[in-house]
Order: sequence, then structure tokens, then C-alpha cells
Amino acid sequence: MRKFRFILVALGLLGSSTLFQSCLDDDDDMAKLRPTAIVTVCPNDDGSFVMNLDNNTVLVPNNYKTSPFKDKEVRALVNYTETGTVGYGVDMRDVTVNWIDSIRTKLPVASTDDNDAAYGNDPVEIVADWVTVAEDGYITLRLRTRWSRSGQPHLMNLVTGVNPDDPFEFELRHNAMGDIYGEMGDALIAFNLNELPGFNDKVKVKLRWRSFSGEKSTELELEMRPLKTDKQGVLDSTLCTHMIE
Repeated sequence: MRKFRFILVALGLLGSSTLFQSCLDDDDDMAKLRPTAIVTVCPNDDGSFVMNLDNNTVLVPNNYKTSPFKDKEVRALVNYTETGTVGYGVDMRDVTVNWIDSIRTKLPVASTDDNDAAYGNDPVEIVADWVTVAEDGYITLRLRTRWSRSGQPHLMNLVTGVNPDDPFEFELRHNAMGDIYGEMGDALIAFNLNELPGFNDKVKVKLRWRSFSGEKSTELELEMRPLKTDKQGVLDSTLCTHMIE
């Protein structure tokens, strides 16, 4: 529950740059309250980790010996201070992590004969801002729906195989578990598409979902994580080898 509240605070601060601007001029510590990036946390076999900032840049933390998420590859909100470059042939930057918090990270699920029963069909909105992004083989979404104070978890799934003629079409499914009343609130979720067959280089993904105003769809340009290569200077999959459970 504490992490969920922290993410809600961070999400609130995402839209508060104007509010805090005068404070930031006087107190740089206020800037550390807001996330500066979304990254993919990539654990190494020795327990250390790096963070993929995008498809071209890797952040190397200098103040963490081990990953706070152990051996799991996850998307995360992070606030960091850049301190230099590492220079391993790719754009690798040495950083001090001021704070980091994981985003719920999942693999897509397969379509069934009855997706309403399997995954729910409750309304949800996708918020268009910088944390809704398609990169590094992930679709990361800022979602908005109704939440009560009951503490009932909601289930979100990205469903594959919804269109036999288009493997790049997905449905976002929301199961509120009966928690359909309350105030509108936001949450973050990320889906890892790197292991899907045929998803190489850049792909155009179609996403459909049920919103509070009816059925909606959008298309996202998703750059997949490059496959392993011997060419120096190319970010490759060896930097993120552990899949989520």
C-alpha cells in the first residue's frame, strides 16, 4: 500500500511543474520529489543493475551495489542526477539515483473465448502525457479510472490475439473487481512485448480499450529492444536478460 501511495504522489507531481517552479528556483531539493525519467531496470548476474533510459542510452547507478528489485526486470520511475559518462561504446551515463520505485510490469496475456469473463471489461482512460510511452519494447501507460477507499486491487491486462489478421493489435482490459464507485485516480502499468514472436525493430501497435465515453483505439510506434550484436556501440538485449515472472 505504501508504494501505491508513493506512485500516486509522484503522479500528482508530474503535472505540478508550474506550481513548484518558484520553489525550485530557491530549493533544488524540491526537484528531487518529481520523477525525471521512466527506465527499464536491467539486473546483472552479480546482483548489480543498469537502467535503459531509451533505446540508445543506459544509466549506470553509482550508489547502488544491488538492484532493489533483485533479479526482476521492471519498468520504474526514477529521479537521478547525472555525474558523468562511462563510455563502453554505447551512450552509458554514470548517475546517482536519488530515488527509484517500480511500476507494475507484466507480460501480455492470450485472448480467450470470453475475454469479458477472463479479463473484465470495465472502463478505463489512457492519459496522454510523457509517462504514456512506447519504447525499449515496452508499452507504459498512465491509466485513469474510479477507485474507492476499499483497497480492492484492480486488474489490468494487455490481451494478444484479438485480431487473427493483425498480430500487432491488442486490447487493454480492466477488471475493477466490483470496485466501480469512487473518485477518479491514476495508476501506472507497463507491458513487456520483447518476447513476442515477430516483434523486431520498429512496429506499429494498435491498442483498443473501453473508455468511460465508449470504445477507443490508438496506434503506437514501438521500437523493440535490439537483438544481441557484436557491433560495438549498439544497445543490445544482453543489458536486459531477465524476464519478469
